[in-house]
Amino acid sequence: MRQRLPLAEFVAGAGTRTHTSSWIEITQDMIDRFADVTNDHQFIHVDPVRAKAETPFGGTIAHGFLTLSLLSAFAIDALPVPEGAAMGINYGFDKIRFLAPVPAGKQVRAHFKFLECTERKPGEMLSRYEVSVEIEGAETPALVAVWLGMVILENKGSSQA
Repeated sequence: MRQRLPLAEFVAGAGTRTHTSSWIEITQDMIDRFADVTNDHQFIHVDPVRAKAETPFGGTIAHGFLTLSLLSAFAIDALPVPEGAAMGINYGFDKIRFLAPVPAGKQVRAHFKFLECTERKPGEMLSRYEVSVEIEGAETPALVAVWLGMVILENKGSSQA
């Protein structure tokens, strides 16, 4: 179960808290299923023999958007939420950069730095996280991003903490 913090404590943690998720293995089956859902069957993702022979990666790699889509799972695993949160929704990104490919069979995990949390309007808290996705055994992260999230509070009155 996710850690819940009093709203004032949640907001006060901006600029000071970091969180790391658990590892997730990127399997070929996961890559293949993502290819089916997105209709992106480029050989570098779904053909291990050809990817080994014709790319510098030594085999298949995950779609960048597959790695990005795992941010939700990483966040659920690692990030606390404020007490009184009815839901959290994606609000967007200020920046996304794909820095290194993720080979099939590797594990990845996310590192989150909580940058800020502000009241957008009563009952809506906008948070910003700097996130990097580490690849097992690699120096360069798979991606870095600044991720925006919206927390909708159960009581839509003023959320001044």
